[in-house]
Amino acid sequence: MRRGRLWLGIGVATLATVGLARAFICGPHDATTPPAPTQSGPTMDAERLRAHVRMLSETLHPRDSTHPQNLDRAADYIADHLASAGGSVERHSLSFSASGPSFTNISARFGPEDGERLIVGAHYDAAPGTPGADDNASGVAALLELAVLLGRNPPPLRVDLVAYTLEEPPYFGTPTMGSAMHARKLRDDGVKVRGMLALEMLGCYSDVPGSQKYPLPVLGLRYPDTGLFIGVVGKPGDGGLTDAVAGAMRAGSPLPVESLVAPAMVPGVALSDHASFWEQGFRAVMVTDTAYFRNPRYHTSDDTWDSLDYVRMAHAVQAVYAAVRTLASGSLPGN
Repeated sequence: MRRGRLWLGIGVATLATVGLARAFICGPHDATTPPAPTQSGPTMDAERLRAHVRMLSETLHPRDSTHPQNLDRAADYIADHLASAGGSVERHSLSFSASGPSFTNISARFGPEDGERLIVGAHYDAAPGTPGADDNASGVAALLELAVLLGRNPPPLRVDLVAYTLEEPPYFGTPTMGSAMHARKLRDDGVKVRGMLALEMLGCYSDVPGSQKYPLPVLGLRYPDTGLFIGVVGKPGDGGLTDAVAGAMRAGSPLPVESLVAPAMVPGVALSDHASFWEQGFRAVMVTDTAYFRNPRYHTSDDTWDSLDYVRMAHAVQAVYAAVRTLASGSLPGN
């Protein structure tokens, strides 16, 4: 069995039940900037990531569907940074009634205008009543810093960075999720998508043994019990996307990377925007710090900007950039 990857079949998934614990608190790393990576490639600025997360989770709080004006302000902040990085920015309005508010997805194109494309997305709304620093200002901060690097070094394949609205309840799992509407339009338009990466919570890490939990006890036999890695989650039949992303991330950053291929029925596997792409037949993975299996502040008022580890988060973003460059420069089996 390949290191860091487990094939979890439906039979195994039905053998155990969910066991969650709130056994630790993730927090900032002692250093303020990332050490030099052992792998080649650009380093990420931890302080820039911190500034984005603080802006989104503090200044622009609350970012839920009952505060559309704040979501609009967040959309403006994101669009401005994507444009400043050199992206070709578009706003996509989501309206559900003539009298109700409208919401916005923001996309930025890097690389060629036509042809196959790679999608990297992160939702910018937060669960009601929460600052949403890890969930998911961290993913948006990563998106904005990826834009800077792609602007400096345009990819040979079209890469669309997309900030999604309405991922959180009450829209989660409905056809009106921002990512669901985007994926459906791509399918309707016949767009060829090489793959989609959903950045879902990238900022929580812990050195404490036992800090990492799993949806099924059997996974604890194969994966670390300390929350010091970033995860890549895919589903069976993804044509090698999970392995390609995880392999490139390992080569591009000193942060440990673990990967999991599992059916959507396994708790936590489908809980982000990548599932919207699965529903439309696209290959997609989630890149994550594993959310509530590690972070006890998930969907609480304690999910604040000062609770995250920006050094390791910078390493995670560096790893994602390596994956984006690899996918944009090569091909996947079956393409």
